[in-house]
Amino acid sequence: MEQYTEKFKELLINYTPKLLTALAILIVGLFAIKLIVKGSKKIMKKQDVDITLQKFLGDLFSWALKALLFVTVISKLGVATTSFAAIIGAAGLAIGLALQGSLSNFAGGALIMIFRPFKVGDLIEAQGIVGVVKEIQIFTTHINTPGNKLAIIPNGSLSNGNIINYTAEGKLRVDLTFGVSYDADIKKTKDILMDVLISNPKTLKDPAPTVNVSELADSSVNFAVRPWANTADYWDVYFETTENVKIALDKAGIEIPYPHAVEIQKKD
Repeated sequence: MEQYTEKFKELLINYTPKLLTALAILIVGLFAIKLIVKGSKKIMKKQDVDITLQKFLGDLFSWALKALLFVTVISKLGVATTSFAAIIGAAGLAIGLALQGSLSNFAGGALIMIFRPFKVGDLIEAQGIVGVVKEIQIFTTHINTPGNKLAIIPNGSLSNGNIINYTAEGKLRVDLTFGVSYDADIKKTKDILMDVLISNPKTLKDPAPTVNVSELADSSVNFAVRPWANTADYWDVYFETTENVKIALDKAGIEIPYPHAVEIQKKD
């Protein structure tokens, strides 16, 4: 028993300074990394680096510094860096095989940053989700949906799938269809619909809005109403046009037909 106690004391005396040194390096290192990353983000902000790139590079820089700190702490504990490098290589291979999806997401994040199909603040549709890009991280992209829900999409599937960027061109066409009675005068109806579009200050003059007969349906003449709007005004134009068209047609005495059901009764 005394022999083990002596060995424990000896190990304690030999390794306590190393352990304390490693712990101090870890604490100071993490604090320093936080300051360095924060400072680098401030520099990028002053240099007008795109906010999307700021976040991505900041995260990448943080992970790289933490990995370097980890190696330093391990070496201070007495682990040979050459042996440690071999262990890391073998472990890296095993981890790489186990985390193929994560590596794919990392590669996808890099591709997004290189080809820039979208940036933070853009309204996009991808992987069946529509929303505003809130943040692009190393492995995932965060999207804020119209219902204020946070959608987190892996960068691997995002970079390999179809992406519709509604913000890229700066303007969007609002596609609306309105049906009126067959008794209504077509020219008068078109003029009323066009007046509704022109009177809305959020409807763009260029490209010009259009109104055309799109279909002679079973119980209505359908008009394709196509105003254009800035991306930020899309929903305002959509809802305001729908409401104002109903008010204008009612005022002009033009009927908006509703579906009719015919009941057939068989005589006994």
